[in-house]
Amino acid sequence: MKDNPVIFGANQTGDRQNQQNNSAPQLPADFPKEIPLYPNAQLQEVIPSSDTESQVSTRWLSSDPTNFIASYYRNQFQTNNWQILQQPTDEQGGSFEARHNDLQVKVAIAPKSVTNAAPNQPQTATELIIEYQPNTTTTAQAGQSTNNIVPQPSDSQFVGPVQPNNNSVSQPVSTPNTTNNTIGASGTSPQEFSDLNKVPQELRTYIQDLAALGVLSVESNATKSNSNNTTNQFEPNRTITHREYARWLVAANNAMHPNNPSKQIRLAAESAQPAFSDVPKTDPDFSVIQGLAEAGLIPSPLSGDSTQVLFRPDAPLTREQLILWKVPLDTRQALPAANLDAVKQTWGFQDAGKIDPKALRAVLADFQNGEQSNIRRVFGYTTLFQPKKPVTRAEAAAALWYFGTQGEGMSATEALKLQRSPQQATSQPQSQ
Repeated sequence: MKDNPVIFGANQTGDRQNQQNNSAPQLPADFPKEIPLYPNAQLQEVIPSSDTESQVSTRWLSSDPTNFIASYYRNQFQTNNWQILQQPTDEQGGSFEARHNDLQVKVAIAPKSVTNAAPNQPQTATELIIEYQPNTTTTAQAGQSTNNIVPQPSDSQFVGPVQPNNNSVSQPVSTPNTTNNTIGASGTSPQEFSDLNKVPQELRTYIQDLAALGVLSVESNATKSNSNNTTNQFEPNRTITHREYARWLVAANNAMHPNNPSKQIRLAAESAQPAFSDVPKTDPDFSVIQGLAEAGLIPSPLSGDSTQVLFRPDAPLTREQLILWKVPLDTRQALPAANLDAVKQTWGFQDAGKIDPKALRAVLADFQNGEQSNIRRVFGYTTLFQPKKPVTRAEAAAALWYFGTQGEGMSATEALKLQRSPQQATSQPQSQ
């Protein structure tokens, strides 16, 4: 499996050609690219549709446990705006049924014993059965336009990085299911952000890299020009909400560590008791927000803060919250003790007294991260922190471009390069 992995977001066209050359099973030509494929799984069998039944089944095997795979699909379906019709009640396997526009898919996950295991091969594995209903109209349209399509940064056929356009960048968005379905952060087709000229030059690269990774979710706010080319607005100067930043934070962190589950944030199970009274199990971002609370990355009653019973998902994210939620994922250790004087002496902020005491330790730890400090990367040199000031989408993207300390970490640029060599997906020393 290590010699021929199925990599999420990699060049699936090339993979299918290699499979054909090796006389191995290959995905059907009409396999919808928007269906997420588990990275560490190998295709075993394809059962084509019969004359009386149009459903196609594909069978996969993975050495990863069922809970890893179930968490992956729960995350992908929720992040990519699928309507989840059924999902496992725990992380020990079961079936997902989900619908996106005219496409319906079923993913069955179950442990499986391995007979005649090869040397060093685990005795157990996980079997995935992916069943889908082909959309013949979409397939025909996609086939007609294939020769004219150049893979874009968020396209499933793209392996980054690419030289960015200064004013626009491809990013998956929620649009009607027409042609060239892709696997992305929040939808099916690559679109261009047509408003990146509104972003300060020093922040533009951060947005482009994260968009190429498929991290930045975009709502259905596309507009069509006279030429019928769909463009999408990133709205870099719009205030980001608690909900949206939580979604980006989890997606970005996990994208930086695709092959290192110990550094990934686990999504909460549907059966979990809600940590916040205003984020019920029916909330579309429940698994993300609850997962952050259960990991102790955001203040909640679970972390001992009995007064933090509301998450306020649609409230603006403030600067101090941006740092408070992000820094623990950089240091990966207990934050240092901090007081007002320590923050004043290090940062020299004139308004340090306005910082919430809960955020002081994160602000101090961020200073100790030197040139990889989030505050320096996002806000540049400043003597005013303005802790209660709302954060823009562009600023949030800049904070999420790098995870780690000054000596060791991972940038979105490095994560894009590792898509081409996933076997090397470990944190490397990184300098901005």
